[in-house]
Amino acid sequence: MLEELKQRVCHLKAESFALYLAARDPRTPWYAKLLVAAIVAYAFSPIDLIPDFVPVLGYLDDLILIPIGIALSIKCVPHQVLAECRAQVQENIQKGKPVSRVAGAVIVVIWLVLAGLGIAWIYKAFVVKS
Repeated sequence: MLEELKQRVCHLKAESFALYLAARDPRTPWYAKLLVAAIVAYAFSPIDLIPDFVPVLGYLDDLILIPIGIALSIKCVPHQVLAECRAQVQENIQKGKPVSRVAGAVIVVIWLVLAGLGIAWIYKAFVVKS
């Protein structure tokens, strides 16, 4: 059972990456690109609608929203484009995991900015008393 779950997760990741590639294809309609961008961004984002530390509900959005969004996105993307993107994903998986250094850098910058704002707020609230 655990092995089947792992396979489904791998399939979802592959479909998410294929949709990401489809969103960059000029043959994909604009509304499909918008939907795909939102779903893929949410799937790969470390920030969830409901935080994972909330018991049961934290994982519910990942288990329900992402598969529904992926299924809806697949219906919006032209079949030929999606087939080509799936083939490209399989080719990339055989070569190794895709790495996006730009996305990683953006996330690090966001966390640094948030940490800086938090430190500034703490300094202003507790250290500097007027």
